Parts: sequence; C-alpha cells; structure tokens
Amino acid sequence: MNTCPIPADHPRQTPATPPRTTGPAAPAHQEDRPAPVPFDPEAATVLEGLGDLRGVEPSSPADVPRWRAYLAETAPDPTLEELRDGGSFEVVERTVPGPDGAPDVPLLIARPAGLSDAAPVVYHLHGGGMISGTSRTGMPGILREWAAPLGLVVVSADYRLAPEHPYPAGVEDCYAGLVWVARHAAEIGGDPERIVVAGGSAGGGLTAAVALMARDRGGPRLAGQLAMCPMLDDRNNTPSARQMAGHGVWDRRANEAGWTSLLGEARGTDRVPPYAAPARASDLSGLPPAYIDAGAAETYRDEDITYASRIWQAGGDAELHVWSGGFHGSDQIAPDTAVARDAREARVRWLRRILNR
Repeated sequence: MNTCPIPADHPRQTPATPPRTTGPAAPAHQEDRPAPVPFDPEAATVLEGLGDLRGVEPSSPADVPRWRAYLAETAPDPTLEELRDGGSFEVVERTVPGPDGAPDVPLLIARPAGLSDAAPVVYHLHGGGMISGTSRTGMPGILREWAAPLGLVVVSADYRLAPEHPYPAGVEDCYAGLVWVARHAAEIGGDPERIVVAGGSAGGGLTAAVALMARDRGGPRLAGQLAMCPMLDDRNNTPSARQMAGHGVWDRRANEAGWTSLLGEARGTDRVPPYAAPARASDLSGLPPAYIDAGAAETYRDEDITYASRIWQAGGDAELHVWSGGFHGSDQIAPDTAVARDAREARVRWLRRILNR
C-alpha cells in the first residue's frame, strides 16, 4: 500500500470507536456557516472507518499528552532499520548546533545507497499540529517516493514541540538545522545550491516560516519551498475553517488547540509575528519558488489559497493545487484513492522541475 510522503496529524489506524465523521462544533464556533464541502467518495469511505475523530483529536493544550500517547500506540515511528529498507538507504542520526543558548537540534540524514555526491537536498519539517511528531514521521514515504526516484539527500529535523516549548523554540530549531545543512551540504553528499525545504501541515507552516527567515536574515539561498496543506494562520477564522468545523480531520477545534499550545494567550492577537504564523507576513516578495496544496474539504484550504495568491501579487513564483474532495491529510490516510495519487505525483513533478532549473 502506498503512503503519502508527508503525514498529516493523524495515524491511518482505525480507533476503536463508533464510526462518525461529523460532530457539533465547539460552543465558541457556533456561528452560521455554509454547508461543508463534500468529501471525495473514495476518501469518504476511508474517513468513515476512522470513527469519532472529535473524540480523539486534542481540544486544548491539556489534551496534548493523551494525543501523543494515542499516536505512539497507533502510529509508532519507524525504526532506523525499517528506514534503511534492507540496505536500500543509508540512514544516520546526528545532532547539530541549535539556536544561541538552546539545545542542539537532532537531524535524521538519509540517502539512497550508492547515491553520487552533490545531490539535491530536501530539508524536511514534520507535521503534527506543532504538538507532536518526530524527525522519523513520514520518512518511509519520502524515501520511497522522493529520495529514490529523484536521487535526493533527505535531512529531517526533530524540532522542539509545544506546549512545553512555545514559539519561537520550534521554528528557531528548524532554521538552525537549515543553516547547518547549507554549510555542511558537501559533507553529507548534497549540493548547497539545490536545497528545498518541505513539510506538511505544521511542517508546511514551518516551511513557509523558515523561507521567510532565510530571506530576512540573509540565510541559505533556497531552491524552493514545498508546503503541503500548510498550517499558516493562527486566527483560525477563514471561511473554510468555519465551514469544515466538526467535519473531517483536524478541524477548527483541534487547530485551535495546536495554535494555543504554540502561542498561548497571544493566539489571534496582533502580537503574533510572521515567523510564528506566516499568514501574518506583510511582505511575501523575494521568496523561493513555492508549491502549496490543500484539500478542498479541509480547514486550511482558504488560508493556503490566500498565501499562494499573495506570493503571486508580490511578483513571486508559486504553484497551487486544491484537490477536489480532499480532507486534511487524505493523501496519507486514504493513499490508494485517485485524488491522493494525483496529489503525490504532482509534488514529485514539481520537485523534479525545480531541482533541474
């Protein structure tokens, strides 16, 4: 069975709860809203088997330990031997200097066995709502679907998570890891001129944030940024966020729990900086080429569309895909559906184009 290169905030295993894909929105979110976008029929069948998602997803920062325990039980990380896939990939872990005054950043470095030097590099930032996930999250699919066919070195960062480590800990870890990768690309067999930052969900938001930081700090020159269903806007109040509340995966209530874990009382106020929530950036000029996608039936649809549009309005290069009937992470959770295959193949085509420019 195929899997998506970048995970969403959910495992694919079915929880032992009665099937239900919708539920009442949180009391604070009971404003009038249009009917939800229908799910792709193939994806909807898989979604129905997931059970009561609202009973599993976190509803506040206090739920984070329970949520992590659930993920550890139902979607454990792959072992290093599993990632090596019988010798198909060379995989090592190491730590590199973190932000000033902060702990070192653990990195997972992987490449197809026998890959020649000066290969393109994908710097991967995992998903997990800013509150879960590790450097190994999503890596089997990335190695199989990106690294092997495209001949890539993949470096995945294990950044600090909220709420124990609120903003700016996680994004500063991600940026410190990127700086190390750019300076030591040749050491790991990579090409410092062909580095793409990539991530999904929370990792997609961090991808956009790291690209902003690299521009503003005169940091590594990136070949591209690949942000899949990115988590960009702490205000959590777009039409799609309201429309899909209580429906599908990682709805408005769960999204609020993630953002509140990261930002605390600052969430939703004018005190939130763009490196925390890239939708807050006033200037999107001078960024590397971007790939942005989302499902039509997910919370992040409208903030992602807006972000791509603003890159174009600033004279930038962006490619946007909105997948009909896709829910958040449906390309991972329902990987054998036609829409999931199309989404994954489109990313690979973009990567191939951007790395061959």
